[in-house]
Formats: sequence, C-alpha cells, structure tokens
Amino acid sequence: MSALNPSQLEELTRKLDEASRLLMRDVRDELQNVGDLHRADLLNNEPGDSGDESMASSLADLNVARLDRQIEDLRDIEAAFGRINQGEYGTCIDCGEDIGFSRLQAYPTAKRCIRCQETRERQYAQEGHPSL
Repeated sequence: MSALNPSQLEELTRKLDEASRLLMRDVRDELQNVGDLHRADLLNNEPGDSGDESMASSLADLNVARLDRQIEDLRDIEAAFGRINQGEYGTCIDCGEDIGFSRLQAYPTAKRCIRCQETRERQYAQEGHPSL
C-alpha cells in the first residue's frame, strides 16, 4: 500500500482526470483533422507533383505517430486509474517500494520508483544499439 495520504491521492486523481480529458479532446481533434484532410484530398483531384505527395505522406505519418502517442498516454492514465482502484497506486511494480509524491506530481502515471525506472532505462537502452 502506498504512503500517499487522501489529500495527495485526490490531487493526483484530479491531475490524471484532467490529463485524460485533454488527451481525449486532442485525439478527437486529430481524428477530425484527418477526416477533413481526406475530404479535401478527394475534392482536389488535380494531380500534384512528387514533392506535394511526399509532404502529404510525411504529414500523415506525423499525424499517425502523434495519435499513437496520445493513445498510449491514455492507456497509461487508464492503468493508473486501475492501480488507484486496486489500492496499488504509488507503489513500484518492480520493487514494491513507495513511489515518491513529488515523482507522481511530475509524472502521475509513474508505475516505478526512480531507482527502478533508471535501472530499466539503462537495461533497455542497450537493446536498440548494436554492438560490434
């Protein structure tokens, strides 16, 4: 069980709720923009040059990447709400120690204490770098 007091838990729950609302709005806006761009493409049947196509493709890729990140953030928030409901919020999933309130204020979806997160980042940072 986390060492968070009820006031701290309430503050963090409000932060998570606000972040969720903002992300949902951003996702809706992003999906609306994608739909608007698609409709504009259908209306504008003039052939463009390869530079136009390349720019459109790059923008579409950027929009998809941004949308993917927003959805991942929403999943993290939902997981945090799940930990709150189970009474596990604020407890490191690796070592079982308390996650500091200041860390949770800065990063409300944190599921690891600083020490375990740093260890994880060092461990997995090497996976993306081939060795000779």
